[in-house]
Amino acid sequence: MANENGTTPSPPNFLLGYGERLVEPVSLPPGGGGERNDFAYSFEDARKTLAPQVSAMSQELEALPALACPRDQAVAVLTLHPQFLAKSYFPAALLREVGLNLVGSRPKDVKPRKWNRKDPPKGAAPSTELFVSGPRDVIRSWATDLPTWSGKTKGLQKEIGRIEEVRAQRAIDRVQPAGLDEEDEELWLEVGLHASSSRTDRFVLEAFSEYADGLDVELKDGKRVFAGRLCFMPAIGTKGAVAELAKFSFLRVVRAMPRLRRLGSVTRGAPGTFEVVLPDADPVDSSFRVAVLDGGTPDDTGLERWVTPYDAPEVGSAVSELQRHGAWVNSASLFGPLSKGELPRPYAGVDHFRVLDEHSGTDENISDLYDVMGRVRTIIESNNHSLFNLSFGPELPITDTEVHPWTCMLDELQADGRRLVTVAAGNGGENDADPYTQHNRVQVPADTVNGLCVGAADTRGSSWKRASYSSVGPGRSPGVVKPDVLFFGGSDESPFYVTNPVNPQQVVGISGTSFAAPSVMRLVSGIRAHFGERLSLLAVRSLLIHCTQGNREGRVEHGWGRIPEELEAYVVCSEGTARIVYQGEVGPGEWVRARVPLPPEELQGRVQLRATFCYSSNTEPQHPSNYTQSGLDVLFRPHDEKFRKEDDEHPKPRPFFRNKDYPQPEQELRSNAHKWETVLHHEERMVGSSLKNPMFDVKYQTREEGHATSVDEKLRYALVITVTAHSELDLYNRIRRHFRILQPLEPAIQIPIRPRQ
Repeated sequence: MANENGTTPSPPNFLLGYGERLVEPVSLPPGGGGERNDFAYSFEDARKTLAPQVSAMSQELEALPALACPRDQAVAVLTLHPQFLAKSYFPAALLREVGLNLVGSRPKDVKPRKWNRKDPPKGAAPSTELFVSGPRDVIRSWATDLPTWSGKTKGLQKEIGRIEEVRAQRAIDRVQPAGLDEEDEELWLEVGLHASSSRTDRFVLEAFSEYADGLDVELKDGKRVFAGRLCFMPAIGTKGAVAELAKFSFLRVVRAMPRLRRLGSVTRGAPGTFEVVLPDADPVDSSFRVAVLDGGTPDDTGLERWVTPYDAPEVGSAVSELQRHGAWVNSASLFGPLSKGELPRPYAGVDHFRVLDEHSGTDENISDLYDVMGRVRTIIESNNHSLFNLSFGPELPITDTEVHPWTCMLDELQADGRRLVTVAAGNGGENDADPYTQHNRVQVPADTVNGLCVGAADTRGSSWKRASYSSVGPGRSPGVVKPDVLFFGGSDESPFYVTNPVNPQQVVGISGTSFAAPSVMRLVSGIRAHFGERLSLLAVRSLLIHCTQGNREGRVEHGWGRIPEELEAYVVCSEGTARIVYQGEVGPGEWVRARVPLPPEELQGRVQLRATFCYSSNTEPQHPSNYTQSGLDVLFRPHDEKFRKEDDEHPKPRPFFRNKDYPQPEQELRSNAHKWETVLHHEERMVGSSLKNPMFDVKYQTREEGHATSVDEKLRYALVITVTAHSELDLYNRIRRHFRILQPLEPAIQIPIRPRQ
């Protein structure tokens, strides 16, 4: 059809798919990694230092009450030297020699006695505490034998030389004091134990029950939740009992029970100044429905054509304030932020599951947090939905030392990459920002590494910043970039408009990350509606992060950046740009080579290369700093005719994804930390002549209990690459002509986009 100028517009340059056809296995030699010196202290030095520490540890553990040590076993702490945190340095031989078992770990900053490297950092450096368990007589024997150790294997001597400190885990180490200084003598508590759901750990749970009963601490063990090799449960006890409870040797943590966020107190609605018209149409894709888990929805909101309400099993009575919040989330899920006039056609229908009731967030039944968590798990596990939104959670900012069971649950349910949960970052951005407390950090379970944490931007315009209420990063490493993305969530000056539950033609102005998150879920459902299953959820997640736009505020404020509101930004390539999506698998320990498609002729001027890897991973909650079990090692080779040496088989590599892309103070000490992030995202500007048949070499790495392991399953990943050369306006077509195996992903249903002139 001709436009007003009498010319026929060219069809859009749609996203190029099937990039996995450019991926092939490749054989690379083993890396030459490792430190030049693979121990910090000599065997004699380490033995001399550690012997009195082990003796003191044994004495402290001997002083514990018998009931605090189930089967006469206790938990001790081995602190690693900061220089030896890689999985290859795990002290397996030492633990076998002594007779101890690893039960968990925790990150800790350590100032070592000395460094075995040039230019060491000043002050404390990131390290890891290993929690190990064993019979007290075994620990006593170690204390007796260590001063006389000699003739040990070279490997064992090196492992001892990488240990910075040995000590007993003390009661004070297990107590998180925030919220435990309230005037109420009786407190709701949350306790975590080193105990899995395995029958072999049942003795720990039985012993803890007996121990707590002797302190008049009431355990709500009927609500216990297992996360990896940890067990969490609510409890009620006095302030005086907390210190004694913390002596139980297998106790990991005790803290005040967090409350559910009070949704209605955050987002008061105000009448809008314009009206809207609901569309007279079914969803774009009637075969695909998304799930909202929230406070329910009132009757007769006007959205019944697209929203079907359900009650979760065993949920109590509905609350009007929570239903109103649920109705606002429904509006955001269907239409995003509203503008005057006829609303856009929803991309997908919404199944709204009410998981909140009259107990949610109240002081009378704080342990309802666990009831709600159970309902959320049941809904996600028992339904066929692949896309969910969660706009609430515990009123609890994340910490670096522990992973909350809510987060563990969501990561477990998304570990295969076939489900995706958009999670509100929380509205605590104006809370205490003290570096020691960081109450303004994203709130549980927004620290999910397999989901999509969504914060709020303050405006839909180009001069945006993080909304002041939106919780900030960093997240925990791995998962350090949080929130993942920002989307408009409203502000006092620019409210987020939703339909009024009383009259859907009227609007209500609100604000909160509660509405940014379902708006992002709407975009995901829009891409899914137009492309069907040709794009996996991993690919869509990667595409969203790939297209973010940052500002000067940085990662801690906005994560990877704010995402565009229009589908066109994701699926259409502008002049001088080509975007390619890869959807593939890689086996454990295998290398694959992903070629970056460029024309055979040298590109002129500057070239911008942006790449985003995304995958999901199994997790280990008992090891916060080694939380993800899957990682990607990526090498970038920009020019296939440039080699380090003449006889090299493969072109010269250079770093592309780097630690500096992630807001953490670890510098080079955790040089591979970013490799365990489930999102790798970076862009670089290069001279066109420096690129010829560029490629990414990718290796799938695995770990378990913080050290190397082998698995059989392949890892599914998505990769999105965008090449931009502003001096090469026909770049897209030149790539298509040269790489005919790539195909444009033309939508099955028309996307409202601006045609090229």
